[in-house]
Amino acid sequence: MKAASTTPWEGREGREAGGLAGDGSWDGSWVDDVLLAGPGADTCLVFDAPVTRNELRRLVRERQAELAAAGLRAGGTAALSLAPSLALVADLLAGWRSGAQVALLDHRLTPYETGRALERLAAQVVVTAEPVGPGPARGYHDQHPVARPRPGGLPTRTPHALVQLSSGSTGPAKIIGRTAADLVAEIGRYARIDGVPRAGERIVSMASMVHVLGLVGGLLHSLAAGVRLAFPARAGAEGILATVAAGPEPTTLLGVPFHIELLSWVAQPPRLPQLTGMTTGGELVRARVHEAFTDRYGVRLGSMYGMTEVGVIATDLFGEHRPEVTPAPGIAVREAGGELLIATERSPYIGFDDPARWSDGWLHTRDGGSVDPGTGRVRVLGRLDSQVSVGGLKVDLTEVEHTLAELPDVSAAVVVFGSSVEAYAVLHAPDARARVEAGLAERLAPYKRPRLLHVVDELPRTATGKLVRDLAVLRAAATATPAPPPDRPPAG
Repeated sequence: MKAASTTPWEGREGREAGGLAGDGSWDGSWVDDVLLAGPGADTCLVFDAPVTRNELRRLVRERQAELAAAGLRAGGTAALSLAPSLALVADLLAGWRSGAQVALLDHRLTPYETGRALERLAAQVVVTAEPVGPGPARGYHDQHPVARPRPGGLPTRTPHALVQLSSGSTGPAKIIGRTAADLVAEIGRYARIDGVPRAGERIVSMASMVHVLGLVGGLLHSLAAGVRLAFPARAGAEGILATVAAGPEPTTLLGVPFHIELLSWVAQPPRLPQLTGMTTGGELVRARVHEAFTDRYGVRLGSMYGMTEVGVIATDLFGEHRPEVTPAPGIAVREAGGELLIATERSPYIGFDDPARWSDGWLHTRDGGSVDPGTGRVRVLGRLDSQVSVGGLKVDLTEVEHTLAELPDVSAAVVVFGSSVEAYAVLHAPDARARVEAGLAERLAPYKRPRLLHVVDELPRTATGKLVRDLAVLRAAATATPAPPPDRPPAG
């Protein structure tokens, strides 16, 4: 096991480091002090070519000037809608270095979804690039960002540096804010977790940089700790393994269970002496997949449990306590009524006050679980709401169901999850199916759309009139056909 180590900036006095005020607000200098510090000639990122720290600093300054030309100032707001790329890294750091609040939008959202998000965020500056074209899945793209002022945008009204949207599990997506102090504190937690890559090592990341695992566990931790962060050009198993083989440093893979399954399907992996293990976020890896991966590659497979609202919560990076995880340094977890609660000083939600989600210093995770009173380790038992994981991406079935039910051709709808997202709908007209599918394509990102759309005459309901969500009952309703009439007796 690796001993925990500290980064050069950790010795500073708490929130005074990097221009952080007592309320967690920022002046932008924390980017230089925490994320861009270190020897300039060292490679910090690898896309299609290595990027040194000096090159990244130069690019961040250039992008900061472009953002300023578009009207971004300290205390302003920007929204980035970029694919994984060097451009995304540079614009994110440039926005923070400007002292602005930066919102991250997944580039896979439809224009409809992006437009609705921008209306809620009221960003002053929006950064976009050309759409990602069809072709084999890639781990990163060559993006040419353009920053444009957005009419009607508003300056920030909160001290948050980072803004993200939740999946919308209880109606509209919630706006989640994290201050620079929150992010610096989480980076510090990573530095104290046994098994996290250290200076001189390498991470090959398949996790999206617009979500918390890839953003903090990959990008921010790597920049702060002097870890080389590489992204596979091709997102398939061969491309991932080729990226591992391209460097000699001790290497940890960072991804989600979907990537573990991809890698486990490789019949004869190449010899990779530099591969030391893999860390996965998201749902618990199935036992069969876990065993297939560790047997095939002969390295550790660890897990992280976290949330967009607070980042990393608990880990088991050596797979020693599976399926339990140990709370990260400084994180307090308790169980109440079968739900896991996390101690937080304040609500992470912007413009949303719901005691059912945060109250009295405790964040309600909506995850079922338990805490061992002897060891303090946490067992996560799964979501208490409708959120599921599709290919490593979170999909909220309530959001999909509401979107489907709101289409003008739909009378009623139920969305459930079997081997994929499945929808059952009653339509106003028999020829409306194509219009319904087109409406979903306009309103939902591809990974959210139902893989199966069943048109039924009637949805099963309980005796009290509630829609039945049992998958077997719904499938029976979809396959049922009227019984044929009995044969007529012979004439005469």
